[in-house]
Amino acid sequence: MSRTPLLWLPWPVFWAELLGTLVLVALGCSLVILDFGIGSPVSKLLPDALARRVLTGFLFGSIGALIALSWVGRESGAHINPIVTLAFWLLGKLKGRYVPGYLLAQLLGGALGGLPLLLWGTMGQSVQYAATVPGTAGPGVALIGETVTTFLLVVGLFFFVGQPCLRRYTPLLFPFLYALMVGLEAPLSGTSTNPARSLGPALVAGVWTDYWLYWAGPLLGLGLGLWLLYNLPQLEAEVAKLYHFQHDPHRIFRLD
Repeated sequence: MSRTPLLWLPWPVFWAELLGTLVLVALGCSLVILDFGIGSPVSKLLPDALARRVLTGFLFGSIGALIALSWVGRESGAHINPIVTLAFWLLGKLKGRYVPGYLLAQLLGGALGGLPLLLWGTMGQSVQYAATVPGTAGPGVALIGETVTTFLLVVGLFFFVGQPCLRRYTPLLFPFLYALMVGLEAPLSGTSTNPARSLGPALVAGVWTDYWLYWAGPLLGLGLGLWLLYNLPQLEAEVAKLYHFQHDPHRIFRLD
């Protein structure tokens, strides 16, 4: 009797992706609560809202960079975002049979990552546990904001991993990129660029206002980013990883 196909799946990869996304949501959204929650000392130390957004974005991106450098990055590539996984797959760097496992792990990790946010109590409640919702300009502008920021994420990521001289520095992109994007765009949509990041706070806060656009905007940004990348053939990613490019114990990053 043949073994079930489930036993051949690279479960350590999926567990790593789940854990990485959980940590990103739990710590990243905690930064939002700490920097903007009512009663936080950060608002007194840094009263300028723009400066706090830049700081939040930089630290959020730094968490993503550290995850990429960690064991999670070695095992799964540290996509920790369904959009990144879809980008690698559509560019032919990840086998399609692994994509559902990645996406489910990321969404489950995002959902579980929302639970620790409840520990912030009333401070977390004051900012809806860092839920991403459209700003005063409305959902249409928020959709554009999510599209543009995800486009920048996809193009920036593949600009780095697609050039041998920059590839090793890919994790360093995220602190500066998110500092810029959160600083300028967060008032429009909250700067998610990641459906899994938006899922956790939405679950614990019970806030689903225009949640659809945190899928639609990133997917549109992904499409635009891939269109540009297809027209820049000199940018060629080798494997579906952000770091640890040679470490592939499960050999899921090599196409047959």
